[in-house]
Amino acid sequence: MGEVGPLKLKEVQAILNAEVFTGIDKLELEVEAGFASDLMSDVLAFASGRILLLTGLTNPHVIHTATMIDAAAIVFVRGKRPDKSLIQAAREVGLPLLGTRFLMYDSCGRLFQAGLKGCSGEDR
Repeated sequence: MGEVGPLKLKEVQAILNAEVFTGIDKLELEVEAGFASDLMSDVLAFASGRILLLTGLTNPHVIHTATMIDAAAIVFVRGKRPDKSLIQAAREVGLPLLGTRFLMYDSCGRLFQAGLKGCSGEDR
């Protein structure tokens, strides 16, 4: 298992073999923790800060939620792809969007194994 700590988006991209939809110029940004959910109410209740949000939802609520919690980036799992309007909305707020073919569980496991902590605040 890797060291616990932040990961750069370029590391996330490599770990998840992810496509970058927006924010190719922001791959040096660090994410401090990860949070995965398709329930945006859970994201609002339990996540905050420079996190990496993993979700299978590709609707405008995801962008709004991510900006409300100050998320660093979003990764769409399960091969989901944002449409042009979602990509444009993310560009307008400077939010990187990535996509992976991996399932949410597998994506989280890979990132956890690489040392990215979750949002629970508990040390491993």
